[in-house]
Amino acid sequence: MIAAALAALSLSLPSPELPNLPPIRRDPQITYVDRSGTVLGVRGGRYAPPVNMARLPAYVPAAFVAIEDRRFYEHTGFDARGIARAIVTNIERGRAAQGASTITQQLARNLYLSSDRTLQRKADELLYSIQLERTYSKQQILALYLSRIYFGSGAYGIEAASQRYFNKPASRLTLREAAILAAIPKSPTGYNPTDHAEASAQRSRLVLNAMVETGAITPAQRAKALAQNPKVWKTPPHDAAQYFLDWLDGETRRAVGAPRQDLVVETTLDAALETAAGEAARSAVARYAKQGVGQAAVVAVDGQGRVRAFVGGLDHTASPFDRAADARRQAGSSWKPFVYLTALEAGLTPDAPVVDEPVAFGTWSPRNYEDGYLGPITLQQALAQSVNTVAVRLADQVGRTNVAATARRLGVASPINTDPAMALGTSQVSPLEMAQAYAAFANGGQRVAAYGVERIRTTGGVVVWQRRAPAPVQVIGNPALGALNQMLRGVISSGTGARAAMPGRDVAGKTGTTSDYRDAWFCGFTGNLTTVVWMGRDDNSPMRSITGGSAPAELWRSVMSSGVQRLSTGPIPPGPPPPLVAPAPMLTTAPLGPTPAVGLAPAQAAPLAEPIG
Repeated sequence: MIAAALAALSLSLPSPELPNLPPIRRDPQITYVDRSGTVLGVRGGRYAPPVNMARLPAYVPAAFVAIEDRRFYEHTGFDARGIARAIVTNIERGRAAQGASTITQQLARNLYLSSDRTLQRKADELLYSIQLERTYSKQQILALYLSRIYFGSGAYGIEAASQRYFNKPASRLTLREAAILAAIPKSPTGYNPTDHAEASAQRSRLVLNAMVETGAITPAQRAKALAQNPKVWKTPPHDAAQYFLDWLDGETRRAVGAPRQDLVVETTLDAALETAAGEAARSAVARYAKQGVGQAAVVAVDGQGRVRAFVGGLDHTASPFDRAADARRQAGSSWKPFVYLTALEAGLTPDAPVVDEPVAFGTWSPRNYEDGYLGPITLQQALAQSVNTVAVRLADQVGRTNVAATARRLGVASPINTDPAMALGTSQVSPLEMAQAYAAFANGGQRVAAYGVERIRTTGGVVVWQRRAPAPVQVIGNPALGALNQMLRGVISSGTGARAAMPGRDVAGKTGTTSDYRDAWFCGFTGNLTTVVWMGRDDNSPMRSITGGSAPAELWRSVMSSGVQRLSTGPIPPGPPPPLVAPAPMLTTAPLGPTPAVGLAPAQAAPLAEPIG
């Protein structure tokens, strides 16, 4: 009876005694979109602007009115009849079985008050509701309500909920989907369609029934809606992209400062490729879980450094740590192209003779993945079969500091050690670094700095920041570039990367496996598209016989198969013509003594537990 008394009291209050409405506060939001305008996510303020009601199908707001407040268009902020009915029902059942808060009251609570169940809060809620009704139109109130109501799973507002559960804008919701969303606010946990599908379905039927009772839809429309079975996304459609947004968000805020208005960040990501990469990563990890694979990361960049896919893990909600940009893991034999490029630039050729035989550096001697030694082979065969003895000796001949300088030149920024095992990838790097380094092999030898933001604008279209493309820098010339790419093609056609083969496509790459199978990589490319895959475990414990040529190569092929369909790719470009007068060979393949590390001191001394392939 208290609520009814408050309601009666509020009706007798003259307008001047109603509380002044505080300003409606909303922190600015930053909306990130992919290269074609698809929304990837929103950062910053919790609430979106009021919904544009003209863009919603009429049945969307009607669903909420029918189930939450069917007398919405008749009352002046509260429903005295509804309050009385709720009181009677609750007395009869001996518990709080029915509420009577109108949409306007719910909005007043959301805008100005807490959820405390006190008499004072309820009184304030009623007074604010009446004032809201006197200040705003019904359509404005409904637009504010639909932009702020909580739908579970971190989604505030109808637009965020539509994207979260159905991967579409609210303007494209079907009648059944609208009913599913209208069912949620009563209990965002209990009626969440991803976690409680049956409860959600039952309450959405109640919503449709209520819509028939209020005349919003016909029985035939209800029957048609009930026959539909909309796809509800168990994980957010662009969950994988949240790692990408984490990576960009700090950069965005440094570029524009604290936003004072809503902004739109136009990114380089391809949403469809990102989704395909995330699904492929989850599938690959599940397929090899019995062999100890626990996580995966995928980075794909084009020839200009635009990040097209960025998967930092399997489930951002459960584990937001970014394995694509923030994790540092040993590179294994995916590091060897830096060794071989240094040797090719020093004058060697792919058919140069080398010998796979025991070699020692003090008390340490590298071993190959396969038992035994191949004896006399060519440089190309050594890379294709990922022979460790040859790589270690080669790095020693050309100088490990020179190998480190080559990796730096191509875009590796992490500390690089220069001990004898460095040729086998004992330095710890991120997949993002490896992607931008390998991109130079894929674009004709130009250095790439991976980036994700093209421009930032207001929602009204005013550009506040625009990326300026740097002048191209040639970091690999010929004949070294052409020779290395020939050798990396051989890794796939006749070497350890056979599972990465894509018939009819010009592809090249390198496998990488670290000691005890703790890390497995495949880094590869075609013309204008480079993809790097890492697989392993967050606790750095060993996997069971997972090499770079197994699960990572398969995952790489899956991602690249989607990439070449969506992006502009082609044969691997040959790069610039060689100089008219070729430099004289500077290096032979005769064994030389160890070269002291000078110029680039070991920045991170890694143990000599060498990678194995």
